[in-house]
Amino acid sequence: MVLERGEVANSWRRERWDSLRLLTPNWQSRLPGYQYDGADPDGFMTMSEVVAFISRFAVVADAPVRTHTTVTSVRRTDEGYHVATDRGDFRCRCVVLASGACNLPSVPALRQAVPPSIECLSALDYRNPAQLPDGGVLIVGASATGVQLADEIRRSGRPVTISVGEHVRLPRMYRGRDVLWWMDAAGIWNQRYDEIDDLTRARKLPSPQLVGTPERATLDLNVLGAAGVEIVGRLAAVRDGRALFSGGLRNQFALADLKMDRLLDTFDEWARTAASTGELNPPERFEPTRVPPSSRLDLDLGSGEIRSIVWATGFRPDYRWLDVPVVDRKGHLRHDGGVVDAPGLYAIGLPVLRRRKSTFIHGAEDDARDVVDHLAGYLARTS
Repeated sequence: MVLERGEVANSWRRERWDSLRLLTPNWQSRLPGYQYDGADPDGFMTMSEVVAFISRFAVVADAPVRTHTTVTSVRRTDEGYHVATDRGDFRCRCVVLASGACNLPSVPALRQAVPPSIECLSALDYRNPAQLPDGGVLIVGASATGVQLADEIRRSGRPVTISVGEHVRLPRMYRGRDVLWWMDAAGIWNQRYDEIDDLTRARKLPSPQLVGTPERATLDLNVLGAAGVEIVGRLAAVRDGRALFSGGLRNQFALADLKMDRLLDTFDEWARTAASTGELNPPERFEPTRVPPSSRLDLDLGSGEIRSIVWATGFRPDYRWLDVPVVDRKGHLRHDGGVVDAPGLYAIGLPVLRRRKSTFIHGAEDDARDVVDHLAGYLARTS
């Protein structure tokens, strides 16, 4: 039984901005026994297309989904688990937590110091620029969400400032192929969680600065800067009505550029030794991220220059309904590759659950097979 608090593909229906497209090309959208079969394999699905894709999969797979059923509690019993919902209770031997890691916006505590005259939205709240008051907008965060919203809001005619911390820079295209083709072909997506030196850090990495567009365009800080977006450092504090930014932009840019070049080196090395790659363009390197001639270190939030803030600072899971002691002090689930620290309890869809591709649509199948194999073994041992 699959319990869903809303409709099938609910988060894609209710918790995304209007213009969002998948970061992954359509050919990479696949689930067990099911894949994209449209006319634009190199394009990027819109939100309505993603909803249709997942909804059709639920029908094709004949998934036993109970929609509009909100789980209010999961607790351990002698026989397994007691699952309470707003539409009745259930008893089961195993539970798979498939609620993901993006249930709540992860907004820093310094948001409380922002003057009440500034309208604040999280990435879960934002739908389009028309929501925002006239005037300047501060985007906090420069991962995939932050750069996309900065670009969209700037195109609406509003002045935009983007606050940049650690980020992952990638080109959309490399040597004539989508950069995610390289990640897939070179085996990087398939790297297992138990092969990664610093797994905790890998699970915290920000999403890469990518956007899915029909033009397959690169969207990075150089593009934003050329479009008139003001780039400032990481938002370090809000004090006496002033936003204070760190002065480490040059170092942040250099680190992101270094990591990108190392990844491109990995692609090139794989291409030199691969048995078959098809036709590829020659290796290339990209202009370093341009450091602004001057970057302000503070901004008066009471001056009227900034009228709204969009917090593109990531997300966090919500386990308030999970009455099993398997969540650490930071709110993260204790698990080993999806096998949770409680008998018969499992997870799927978390960052680098079993592979680097775990949180992408095409990463679900391999992870699910591994988790289900363990679950089936557990049932066999305890039957």
